[in-house]
Amino acid sequence: MALIFVMVTGMATGYIFSDHAPEQPGYIIEVADASGDGAAKEAEPEVDFATLLAAADAGKGERVAKKCAACHTFDADMANKTGPHLFGVFDRAIASVGEFKYSDAMHAFSEGKVWDAETLNKYLTKPKDLVPGTAMAFAGLNKAEDRANLIGYLQTLK
Repeated sequence: MALIFVMVTGMATGYIFSDHAPEQPGYIIEVADASGDGAAKEAEPEVDFATLLAAADAGKGERVAKKCAACHTFDADMANKTGPHLFGVFDRAIASVGEFKYSDAMHAFSEGKVWDAETLNKYLTKPKDLVPGTAMAFAGLNKAEDRANLIGYLQTLK
């Protein structure tokens, strides 16, 4: 009786659930051609970072800095967390907070360098690309405008 039940159930589900495979697997994605019919957008010109930095909004940068607040402080008391304090970081020598233990990679990178706008921009884009082996786990900020606003905010912390 159980065998007959299993066979009938198998046949019924075979009719209900089809195992029809498509002739060509996957989906076809329609892509607009670049034949000049106006369907394709022209690439927007990349804005110079110095221009973005000149127009930076420190208020917006302070909001972006909340992403950093899990590991860094921004107050004048200069307390360290998982990362060093960022008060006065702009134009400060890299890896120079005396009471913070930096990674060997950061010490090697830091020789004779300061945190200027160009270096901060490169570092904040993707820290592990600029300083391979850094202990900083942050993935980076993709938007150039966010980086400019954050650097503008860091410039005010003196």
